[in-house]
Amino acid sequence: MKERLFTWLNGLGWEVNGLTGLLVALGCIFITALLLHLLLHRLLLVRLVSWLGRRQQLWLPAELQHQLFNRLAFVLQGAVMMGQAEIWLPTGSRSLVVIFLLTQIWVLLFLLLLLFSVLDSVRALSQQTWLANRLPLRGIFQGVKLLASLVVGLLVVSLLIGKSPLYLFSGLGAMTAVLMLVFKDPLLGLVAGVQLSANRMLHVGDWLQMDKYGADGEVIDIGLTTVKVSNWDKTITTIPTYALISDAFRNWQGMTESGGRRIKRSLNIDMTSVRFLTAEEIASLKEARLLSPYLSRKEQELSLFNQQLAEALDNPINGRHLTNLGTFRAYVEAYLRAHSGIHQEMTLMVRQLAPGATGIPLELYCFTATTNWLAYETIQADIFDHLLAVMGYFHLRLHQTPTGHDLQRLSLAALPLPAAEE
Repeated sequence: MKERLFTWLNGLGWEVNGLTGLLVALGCIFITALLLHLLLHRLLLVRLVSWLGRRQQLWLPAELQHQLFNRLAFVLQGAVMMGQAEIWLPTGSRSLVVIFLLTQIWVLLFLLLLLFSVLDSVRALSQQTWLANRLPLRGIFQGVKLLASLVVGLLVVSLLIGKSPLYLFSGLGAMTAVLMLVFKDPLLGLVAGVQLSANRMLHVGDWLQMDKYGADGEVIDIGLTTVKVSNWDKTITTIPTYALISDAFRNWQGMTESGGRRIKRSLNIDMTSVRFLTAEEIASLKEARLLSPYLSRKEQELSLFNQQLAEALDNPINGRHLTNLGTFRAYVEAYLRAHSGIHQEMTLMVRQLAPGATGIPLELYCFTATTNWLAYETIQADIFDHLLAVMGYFHLRLHQTPTGHDLQRLSLAALPLPAAEE
């Protein structure tokens, strides 16, 4: 083709040799590259994206899909330009060497960008699968991009200095310490990301609590060097990825997956209000639907036991009797077991803790049937509202530290009465 063109131009009276021949060859290469660019970017890619859109085959976001095809076209253009340069330019000429060098760098750079687009596409597709939450793909892909950038950078440098890439790679051994220092955070983050996913320690969407960094919220991103947590107050906390391996943190995702959220809260009972129940009080409490089975069963049990003591029952110390605190504890447990908002398949108990300066703690330990935060707080509040209201029916008092209002009432009660007027 080259010889035919030059022969035709010579036949027209144009002397094609030396500089003129080089200019003609460069012009042909430029025109071919321009026509190929217009064909790919203004015709084929536009029609391809439009056709995929009509067939609803945009399996990627439109911008990302266009970027992928666009960079692939640039790689193809570089390969075609290399072939055109070999066709039109003399073998071994400086112009061929320069164009070949620039074209190789062009192809390497757009191959790198094409790899970036492929990784971004895979990550975009993974958002619709379980991989998005189970694997830290963003951090892994960032590590791959970093490694690919280093390799392409070394290849470009080897092309510019005219040395084999193996020559540069052999020198990396001496630079290992420097590279480890420069890329310490990315390397630690990459290793940490792999460990987090391999051990299933943390995924995007998990509820993470890490008091050292002030993080308490949902994990929204696991990157190569940082993990982003959207706290419940809508602030964003950034944690170094490797800190999740070296430091302790709490992942609440197990609670979410279990379907129940724990309630562990105590009512502090005034110890001076604990006593035996009288027969009249027991009869009154039997009217409570939840307590009636317990009281009937307990009365029968205590009656059988006390019959063996006979005359010793004159002193209440010698027998077994129902206490208001024990009866209240039984009522609380029955109330929780009948509550629709409490998970009945999980641990449920009402227990006494060691008495202290704040009274006797009566702890409720159970799980709600939902993990939704708002519903959880509503259920918990409703339960304690009810228990605080019914405590007086058991003749129990809640312990409360005296307030300023209490002290004011005491001081007013201690004032002498005014003298009667004569």
